[in-house]
Amino acid sequence: MLAIGAASLAGPATGFAQQPQPDPGGVTVQLNDDTAYELGLVNKYVRGDSNVALAQCPGDGLKAPASTTFSSPVLSVGKYDYGPLIGVPANVSAEVELKEGTAPGSYPLTVNCNGKSYTATFSVPARQVGAVPSGSAHAGDGSMAS
Repeated sequence: MLAIGAASLAGPATGFAQQPQPDPGGVTVQLNDDTAYELGLVNKYVRGDSNVALAQCPGDGLKAPASTTFSSPVLSVGKYDYGPLIGVPANVSAEVELKEGTAPGSYPLTVNCNGKSYTATFSVPARQVGAVPSGSAHAGDGSMAS
């Protein structure tokens, strides 16, 4: 669903309705971005899928400064890309993974841009049960139907 790379993060302008407003200095930070196929991804961690931290940080032309970093108490951050993304209001991105044992709730995502910190809040949903628990009630096979 969400993949690192400019082309796969691109989406139509209509998918940006929930985008954070830029800081007066032109800086934005968010987790994930809406796509042409799915809306409502902005600032929501998606379990079982790729998740991406995104920021717009003024730098050298279209690229963010290489000193730009993301941090969060519940995310591991890696694989930075310092360059503009097509269709996404960001010029730096990084892959993120939820740290083991993180409870559902709201958490900060911070970008350090040109020596200043900017923070957005994202949500982590509860883990969903993927299989029927053993010992649970099961429907019959229909042999008792009259």
